Amino acid sequence: MTSRTTRQRIAVLRVLTGCQDFVSAQELHTLLTAADVSVGLTTVYRALRDLEATGGVDVVRDDTGERLYRRRPADGHRHYLICRCCGRSRPVNSEAVERWADGIGADTGFTAVEHAVELTGICADCQPAADTGEPPPCRWDPDRGRAHRCAS
Repeated sequence: MTSRTTRQRIAVLRVLTGCQDFVSAQELHTLLTAADVSVGLTTVYRALRDLEATGGVDVVRDDTGERLYRRRPADGHRHYLICRCCGRSRPVNSEAVERWADGIGADTGFTAVEHAVELTGICADCQPAADTGEPPPCRWDPDRGRAHRCAS
């Protein structure tokens, strides 16, 4: 079944493309609403599901298991290091992981092997100052959502 390209799905893709970091479907819906785009949360989830099925987004899970989405670059699948504090994401060189996954498939006779690698840490901006010993100044506010960076 092929999904239709609608005004709402184009808007979802446009806003998602403007996000530098991973965002949840609910955060994406909030960004769309703030941009005066009339789209239901169900439509956002459906558009993200379709984008995932066609390889248009990379998907990770946060520490609560919520799925987070980021537009996949034209050159394909990537792995990311994600700050557990603010949610900032950074692509990492993952050639060794890709070779390992390919080798496991070849060694076992499996084909179409898929994998998920999740790397998390605390970015430099969120680390406490070495001399103060204070906890990280996280920019993530549970009442506001992750501190994502998206173009308006």
